[in-house]
Amino acid sequence: MSDLKKFARHLSAMNKGYCMEAPSMVKTHTFVENLVHLLFPIKLDCKIEENEVHMELQRCELQLKDLLFSIRNSIPDSPELLAARFMAELPRAYDAMMEDAVSIAKFDPASSCVEEVILAYPGFYCISVYRMAHILYNLKVPLLPRVMMEYLHGQTGIDIHPGAKIDTPFFIDHGTGIVIGETTEIGKNVKLYQGVTLGALTVEKDMARTKRHPTIEDNVVIYAGSTILGGKTTIGHDTVVGGNTWITESVLPHSVVYRQHRVVVKDHKDFTTPIDYVI
Repeated sequence: MSDLKKFARHLSAMNKGYCMEAPSMVKTHTFVENLVHLLFPIKLDCKIEENEVHMELQRCELQLKDLLFSIRNSIPDSPELLAARFMAELPRAYDAMMEDAVSIAKFDPASSCVEEVILAYPGFYCISVYRMAHILYNLKVPLLPRVMMEYLHGQTGIDIHPGAKIDTPFFIDHGTGIVIGETTEIGKNVKLYQGVTLGALTVEKDMARTKRHPTIEDNVVIYAGSTILGGKTTIGHDTVVGGNTWITESVLPHSVVYRQHRVVVKDHKDFTTPIDYVI
């Protein structure tokens, strides 16, 4: 037997050995994009009439049923029932998305209108899909919400676990490198900038069902590069967290948190290269 045939046999055996069903990544990505374009048709530069909207909603529901059928032995109810529950929750999620978009347009000086937020803000795109994935997470659907959010992770560089609890309005500016863990709780009017991590202090399997990630209360601003860790860590409301901070303990409301550092500016004409300078 050739080495290639041996490897084929090995792969076949490994594929049969998977212990859990999984949804198609390609179909999941298509479902996400179809639903986003249905909710925000401006992304396709078109308007959809009411009867077309109804037909497209039905098509998205069928796509979701198909995805759920592929993991039918791992879900708590029938694909039909779970898909119907998802569609019933979708209007509420859409209202939250629009509240996010309106808030961003109102308070971000770089934004000229809500349409610009919908079309050009990766943070809004990621938040919108998170709100849909979070519905499925709450319905106890395995894997599919994670596949949805990992697709957005690849698209935007923003990593949000679908289990996080995020109130509205919520604003992610720039976004690249943001990480929001599964048990994070975020209040209203919270703003995050690029490179922020809301993570766990330790990564241990026996902590899987515990509160591992921080709580961010209302009206908090967290600037670029900050890391906040731990399930017992709470950032009190109306707090400003400066850039590149490392926080593992709770912070009282109305605080300003920042690193003390010294920046030295010298005239380059008087600057002498140190003799121990090494690249």
